[in-house]
Amino acid sequence: MLNKFKRVKKEILSAKSITIFSHINPDGDTIGSMLALGLGLKSLGKKVVMLNADSIPKVYQTLPGAKLIKKSLNKKNIDLAIAVDCGKGSLLGKNLTDFKNAKKSIAIDHHRIRNKFAQISVVDPKASAAGEMIYFLLKNFGIDLTKNISENILTSIIVETNSFRLPSTNSKTFAICAELLKTGINFSRISETVYWSKSKQAVMLWSLCAKRMKFLKKDKIVWSIVRTRDFKQFKASDEDVDPFPNEMLAIKNVQIVVFFREKSNNQLRVSLRSKGRINVARFASKFQGGGHFDIAGFYIPNSDQSIKKVIREVKKLIR
Repeated sequence: MLNKFKRVKKEILSAKSITIFSHINPDGDTIGSMLALGLGLKSLGKKVVMLNADSIPKVYQTLPGAKLIKKSLNKKNIDLAIAVDCGKGSLLGKNLTDFKNAKKSIAIDHHRIRNKFAQISVVDPKASAAGEMIYFLLKNFGIDLTKNISENILTSIIVETNSFRLPSTNSKTFAICAELLKTGINFSRISETVYWSKSKQAVMLWSLCAKRMKFLKKDKIVWSIVRTRDFKQFKASDEDVDPFPNEMLAIKNVQIVVFFREKSNNQLRVSLRSKGRINVARFASKFQGGGHFDIAGFYIPNSDQSIKKVIREVKKLIR
């Protein structure tokens, strides 16, 4: 890892302009990692642009530096492109072309199952979050971890470890967080903003999701769906349902969660969660998706046949 960071450091120091890319349907890990890296490189005097093809969820819009994030580039000439928390190029959405056209490209990621799309890849599947990798990269540069940078890294870790509840959480994770807290950031405020504060729309949609839950294989599998009309009924947004799969996983005896959300008349987004030894990332790869061992996702056609196929295949994971 340190050797790869040396190469990354060399490319960063020699680049005149740097563009940092994060994945579509952004979560706290990709946004927090991008912002921490962007603010860190700016402190070196680098010209930095931060990109995400989608709108930033409200919960992350108050993060330090979030207002600097753009949806697309005006200037197409990029010296160095860096993607954070992306298991494959398609996750960059419409910005993938700009990434590929850069003179040099780097991917910093912690997904175990991934497709190589950058010239240089720094991958650590054991890292609890992409933000953890950014922490070590900035330390390698000797960059001062300011309060703003630390808040972004901590947000990344809190989100990706599901508030320190996932198996990826380890002693190194807490050691990093201890260092971040020394900068004076407000842990309870960040944690409450990310996890313990829900909109009225989210609560109403959750009641609908819970009502539709179907339990299979002696309650080891649970699945549910939220439709476009439901979002319209409660004037809700996509981010209101993001926590649902984790909440479903908290149900006693459940080992696999399958959550469908309607994205359009033609497409459903499928979110997977698992406990124990069930590798949902490998399962998602069969549908051209990806993720982590216990958190993954993919897209399918919006049809009853597609839903039935996914459920049928998920059942095979329970022995």
